[in-house]
Formats: sequence, structure tokens, C-alpha cells
Amino acid sequence: MTETTRTFTPDWVSPPGDTIADLLEERDWTQAQLAERLGYTTKHISLLINGKAPINEETAMKLERVLGSTVGFWLSREAQYRTAVAQIEEETRLKK
Repeated sequence: MTETTRTFTPDWVSPPGDTIADLLEERDWTQAQLAERLGYTTKHISLLINGKAPINEETAMKLERVLGSTVGFWLSREAQYRTAVAQIEEETRLKK
């Protein structure tokens, strides 16, 4: 039997855009194709993928319709990402 003594606590964070990018790759879609399907600009899709634009309720509904999963999944993924970013920024600030 293996005993775990440490929990995994990464010092990095993965934006929801990583999931979007993975789904685009699986479907062999470009960012431009996704932008057209969602009714957004290609620039906005790039911002979403890079974690620079948040996923709000409207975006989550569109992602559910076009890419699958649920609105709750997308909003939860966004909330987890923003929380992790805030924690990392606070830890960095406190170390200075």
C-alpha cells in the first residue's frame, strides 16, 4: 500500500482556454472558425484562450452550445482559474 505524505500543489495554473484549445485541436477547427460559430471576433477568441478575457454566463452558454459540456463546467473552470491566479499573485506579492 502506498502512503501519500504530500498533496500536489502546483505553482502554475491552466486557463479555461487550454480546454478550448484542446477541443479546437480535436475538431481540427481554427480560432477563426470558432469565432464565427460563437459570434465573436478572432481576437476575442485569442483572449479567451490565453486567459485574458473571462468566460461570463453568455460565453459559457455559447461554449456549451458549440463545444459541449455545460454552462456550469465553463463557469466553474473560469472561477477556479481566476481564484488560482489571485492566490499566486498574492503569494508573489507577500514574498516581496
